[in-house]
Amino acid sequence: MEWFETWFDSEYYHKLYKNRDDDEAEQFITNLITNLQLDLKSNILDLACGKGRHSIFLNKIGFKTMGVDLSPKSIAFAKKFNNTNLRFEVRDMRKSFCENQFDAIFNLFTSFGYFESTENIKVLKAIENMLKKNGVFVIDFMNTNKVIRNLVNEEIKFIDQINFRLKRAYENGNIVKTIDFTDKEKDFHFTEKVQALFPEDFQSLISQTNLKIDSIFGDYNLNPFDREVSDRLIIVGRK
Repeated sequence: MEWFETWFDSEYYHKLYKNRDDDEAEQFITNLITNLQLDLKSNILDLACGKGRHSIFLNKIGFKTMGVDLSPKSIAFAKKFNNTNLRFEVRDMRKSFCENQFDAIFNLFTSFGYFESTENIKVLKAIENMLKKNGVFVIDFMNTNKVIRNLVNEEIKFIDQINFRLKRAYENGNIVKTIDFTDKEKDFHFTEKVQALFPEDFQSLISQTNLKIDSIFGDYNLNPFDREVSDRLIIVGRK
């Protein structure tokens, strides 16, 4: 199995990252919706939705929303929030499951770059296929340049009585994090590996589809992107 199939479906993944800032996520969505001027009748897909925090908020403010993720455990949790205009399914984001259905597709919180380049194209082709004509896509990625420059090589996080030993490295075009810990007298080892993609890499990938980039932002307040100082690389475009 690929690293993301085991790690993202592990209870320990959610322990390690349980303190994510939901207020920040909701403010980002609010800023996006305002900037994109999306009609409340829009049908939105949250691609690689995890436990669904973005999907749930999109639905809360009035949008018909679908969240999909490869992790069965994450989707099982998210399905507790299902309603008439919100549903969750286990899906592989490399595979299109409908045509011309969504007004907007969001891929948020560095949920891209898990694959080799040919697989990344499959993700973009799936987005292209599932978007309606003139539909909007958003890819929220890390600012790779800043991440590499500020990489913390080793770190220990004590969470829920577990010492998570984290090591990070930039190697072979990837940012790699290893996670080691012991729980219930058993040793665990997991890996995260994300391609170190820069704006020009996204431009090259997207140019191989019928998607077009409209804007590039550098943070969740949608300030302009600056390679040296921006926290995020947020790409907004259309089909």
